[in-house]
Amino acid sequence: MKIRTQRAGRAAGLAGFLTVLAVCTGDAVARAFPFGPRRRAVNDLANQFVPFHAHLWDLLRGDADGGLLLNWRSGWGTSFLPDLGTYLTSPFAPLVALFPRDDIEYAVYAVTVLKTAVAAAAMTALLLRTRPGTWWAAGLLGASYGLCGWSVAEATYNPMWLDGLIAFPLLCLVGEWVREGRRPLLGPLVVALCWIANFYTAYMAALGAALVLLVRLAETDSFRLRVVGRAAATTGLGVGLAAPVLFPVLLGSRLAHPGLVREFAPVVWPDFLARLLPATYSFSSPAVFVFTAVPLLALSLPLRRDVAWRERWLWAGLAVTVAVSTQWGPTHLLWHLFATPNGSPYRQTFVLAGVLVLTAWAGLAHGPPDRRALLGGAGAVGLAAAVTLLSPLAHGWALLLGAAGCAAVVGAMLLPRRGRYAAVAAVVLSGALVGQAAATTAYADRERAARLDDYPAYGAEHARRAAALAAVDGWPAYRTDSGLPRVAGNDPLLLGGQGGAYYSSHTPEALTRTLTALGGGWTSRGRNLPSLDNPVTDALFGVGARWRDGAVVRTDPALVLPLVTVRPEGTAPPRYGPSPFRNQELLLGARVYEPAGAGGVCPAGREVVLWAPDFTGTARLGARTTRLLGGLPKRRAAMVALGVPRTAGERPVLTGRGERGQVECLDHARLRTAVAGLRATAPTSVRITSTGLRATFAPGTRGTLVLAAPRIAGWRCEGRPAGSYGGLVATPVPPAGTAVTCAFRPPGLRAGLGAGGAAAVLLLGSVLRRRRSCGPSAPSMGPGPGTREGPDAVRPAPSARSGVSS
Repeated sequence: MKIRTQRAGRAAGLAGFLTVLAVCTGDAVARAFPFGPRRRAVNDLANQFVPFHAHLWDLLRGDADGGLLLNWRSGWGTSFLPDLGTYLTSPFAPLVALFPRDDIEYAVYAVTVLKTAVAAAAMTALLLRTRPGTWWAAGLLGASYGLCGWSVAEATYNPMWLDGLIAFPLLCLVGEWVREGRRPLLGPLVVALCWIANFYTAYMAALGAALVLLVRLAETDSFRLRVVGRAAATTGLGVGLAAPVLFPVLLGSRLAHPGLVREFAPVVWPDFLARLLPATYSFSSPAVFVFTAVPLLALSLPLRRDVAWRERWLWAGLAVTVAVSTQWGPTHLLWHLFATPNGSPYRQTFVLAGVLVLTAWAGLAHGPPDRRALLGGAGAVGLAAAVTLLSPLAHGWALLLGAAGCAAVVGAMLLPRRGRYAAVAAVVLSGALVGQAAATTAYADRERAARLDDYPAYGAEHARRAAALAAVDGWPAYRTDSGLPRVAGNDPLLLGGQGGAYYSSHTPEALTRTLTALGGGWTSRGRNLPSLDNPVTDALFGVGARWRDGAVVRTDPALVLPLVTVRPEGTAPPRYGPSPFRNQELLLGARVYEPAGAGGVCPAGREVVLWAPDFTGTARLGARTTRLLGGLPKRRAAMVALGVPRTAGERPVLTGRGERGQVECLDHARLRTAVAGLRATAPTSVRITSTGLRATFAPGTRGTLVLAAPRIAGWRCEGRPAGSYGGLVATPVPPAGTAVTCAFRPPGLRAGLGAGGAAAVLLLGSVLRRRRSCGPSAPSMGPGPGTREGPDAVRPAPSARSGVSS
């Protein structure tokens, strides 16, 4: 037992080491961050993952505005628990707090590499748990899984997905415990951990693990309904334990602004097979590359006479089934929770990579294939490579790397199986694995930077901007907006302040709808909301300072409303129309705009404000130039204030394409008067908490309390669901009261806590009942390896012939 554990530890360590070596070597060869100037932060890595981890850093250090339930920094105040459960509940995420905040991108990179290595180690442990074999061979196959194309090309800039890469072997391991009637407590806890870490990829991993369990039951002739029921109960209890996170996440998705609805279009099979080669890249095809030894061994398995026919055909059939399921519409929807993703449509590819590795190990655990099976597998690999010649993805270097890897594998497998030759085989195979994986990593680094939106790494300029914003921060007396030009999505989380910018899979539909009515812009079809730089909305949302054109700009306090205002008794809530100018006035309660003259000319002293949501280009007034990014329905340009003309008759000049929109003239004197009127009836004090606020009023105050935050689901005031005033949180001021308390609780949290509590009680009861039935001598966590428990238990597979010296 001790020797087996030591070998498993060595194998897992080898897998982790090779994984880190290959990833870092590939990034260094590509001169990508942190080893060179090529930008690593592309798409959602820059827009979501780095900013959210920066906010987690602030939360862990006690520097955030808000808490686990409510985020005051983004979107004028939005729910945080769904974002936490989507992006930050990985057990590895808190490690970013060990780094300085200015090094947050280094921290995210380190966590990403660590997750990849842990996934490789977990797969190695699973391989040796399912059947004994040579430790270093298991380590090589485990590293092949951790270094699959999906991991180094796709999940590396979506690091939350890497928790699914770890979850698949862990859930398969839980399946082994279920099959043997062991670990009744640890099994559900591991399931819960996987689903909490990232429910989306955990769901895919669970589907894959269920298929693997069925194959394991069939190959060991241990299929029993009781075992299937035990597996379902273990999964149900684990998911139930995760419910306090899962329920808010799922409801947050339902309440989010709808994204793009796509129809799944499978790639042609030559493209599919081409992605098995090293150093290929395509955004919309499955990144299914695994070290060439894996498909070669998997394809040779049906030809091996020394492996039982049931093992051969069950595992080969599973690999084919999973591969085909990624290409068929109904099973594609099943893999992706019945909705085609907006981005890559092959997010379940890591499960296919894991199944291929398990299939390869089903044969290799019995030793290297004989010459007949080996050459048959190599021939099948060559035939697949010939098909890839029909695909534009299969370039010369990819084919050369694949051929070299295939030659190295065949040569290593043909070496004698004992003594120094085993060491030579291990070195040759390790070198081929690292070479192919590093080349795939480097190629993906370069292709991503060329094809996707990329952003500069957090550096001195970001730190200067963050320091400038922190120096003028006056929360909660007023908001500080991270402003424009923006670094990426979620600048308030990355740079500080309490602005309107926000980007998430959970961007509330209520928030997008309200900001759109007030002249806000967006990208990603309404889920990525930039800052809205406009004097009227700054007044409405209490923005007292913002970043603009390279410096912090302070707003006249007389033009800034407090966070909470009171609207006169009997005032009807605004009903928005098509014009954001009129909508802003309705929410403010006063007329402050007037139409511009011919050609967009405003009277002296009035500020020129442009609304051109479908225009892409520049708008210039005098020396100031502002860029607009329209293009409905994917993008919408925000309303922009161009400034006060310096000379009579000066008009804005638009250069670009799209509708020129509408120009109106803002009267700051009227705005000042309107703000003064609302400030006069404001609460005498407002105390902001991490979950809401308490406002105190002068005696006799009447009217409607309006909180300058979007009325998203979850707000309650005085024990009742909050109302809405122009899309903002509102509630009547009690006739006999001088204070109002409003609190935010994410939808689904209470039900999730109830479900989690029920699952915990059921799990504890199950363990105690099992312990009593087994007697006082039975250990609480199940018997150790090699013992038998219960009528459905199955002994570990007998030691198979090891083909190389261990």
